[in-house]
Amino acid sequence: MAAPSLPVPLHVHAKQHAVLLSPQTCPNLPKAFPIANPTISFWQQDLNIKPSPTEGSEDPLPGDVDICVIGSGITGVSAAYHLAKRFAKEEPNKPITAAIFEAREFCSGATGRNGGHLTAATHEDFVYREKLYGKEDAVRETALQQYTVAELVKVIREHGREVDVDLVSGGCMQLFFSEQELADARADFAAAQDAGIDVSQVEWMGKEEVLQQYGAPYPGVRRPGNNVWPLKTVGLLYELAKTQTSKFSVDLYTRTPVTSISPYSDSASPRRWSVETPRGMISCSYILHATNAYVSHLLPHMSGPDGVIPTRGQVMAVRATAPPDAITSSAWGANEGFEYWFPRPVKPGEAAPLVIIGGGREAAKPTYELYEVDDSVCNEEVGRVMRRFLPSVFPGKYDENGEPEVEWSGIMGFTKTGDPFVGPVVSASGDPKPFEGQYLSAGFSGHGMPRTFACAEAVAEMIACDVLGRTWAVPDWLPRHYLTFKP
Repeated sequence: MAAPSLPVPLHVHAKQHAVLLSPQTCPNLPKAFPIANPTISFWQQDLNIKPSPTEGSEDPLPGDVDICVIGSGITGVSAAYHLAKRFAKEEPNKPITAAIFEAREFCSGATGRNGGHLTAATHEDFVYREKLYGKEDAVRETALQQYTVAELVKVIREHGREVDVDLVSGGCMQLFFSEQELADARADFAAAQDAGIDVSQVEWMGKEEVLQQYGAPYPGVRRPGNNVWPLKTVGLLYELAKTQTSKFSVDLYTRTPVTSISPYSDSASPRRWSVETPRGMISCSYILHATNAYVSHLLPHMSGPDGVIPTRGQVMAVRATAPPDAITSSAWGANEGFEYWFPRPVKPGEAAPLVIIGGGREAAKPTYELYEVDDSVCNEEVGRVMRRFLPSVFPGKYDENGEPEVEWSGIMGFTKTGDPFVGPVVSASGDPKPFEGQYLSAGFSGHGMPRTFACAEAVAEMIACDVLGRTWAVPDWLPRHYLTFKP
């Protein structure tokens, strides 16, 4: 089954993980802070993006708010959306104010640069998670992803925004390039099924069936899946956050990086924290670190293998040479998740779809792009193998000598387990007292779209419960090992 013509190496995940745990293999570790001149993603080039990429960049800062959210990606904006919904449902004693601070342009981090997949796991990695965390939390991992995807799709459809955000529910195919990959996937499927997970919509397809239906000479497995324009999806959530209730207000301040956080000096004030930016200081009672790869800039103890590791990903938009019905509307994944791609909705006059594809890090030896924060450039070797990838997997459907219409990079936040940190900020020893009122949701390891919305709901509910004097209860769907504390 192995395909020596593939341009990317196979079975690299274990080697990458060894590098992740050994930062000494990546000399001169950079500071985890967004650089000023990143590449421009395909998603950022639409002139109709709302809010404006530079919204609030010249507006006066508020000086004082209840909640500071650092980061305007899907985590930060989802949290604002969930806070607005919570305070619309149970009104606080006084209106709650919030501000979202973004170092660069609106949603210009990983969310505005990813591939747009919105597909939940069914059985993927179940054996690994069950071994590490037990059956109950392995089941919760699937439940969280299913919940995230269902809720986001529900929001989009309830507001009639399917076309606006390019929602495509075309399913997702996972290809297997080796016998080992296929065997591992079968084991995951069996374990998930034994644990009671509904796998009835999972369809296994043999090599000949995949070849006939899709044109790729490999076996695969198909499950429900969606794709969206990620930046526009976050824009919708921001719009809804601003219009839910008069008891909660939120404003966005782009090009306003948070440079430091310190205890508020006025002992007579109920505020806990001073948030410093080049444009001025803001006092607040709550802080949400929604900065993913950059979380260690303000929380230095979150750096290195025990925290969140910045990792550069690379994405490109390439034009297929086959018509839309030959490409299909399916999303795809392959090679231990390193590669992922999907065709964009075809516009009038287009003979062939534009395909968004990400991956290639496994070819970037010896560091696999770990401990890298520079998204102003693209890795030439990664770009070289990615140009060859689709023509090798789908013979005759892509130009072997074709160039991408757009190519860009972005910085993801990886953790040693692959799972995020969700909850109150705690010290390296686990003490929450030095950070009272600060929360985080970060470290999604390249799998943020099916997880961030729900994780943001969890931390937003923690903050809301504290404001309202309620006791927070752990949702059934939230894996306990995500939490920064023992519930």
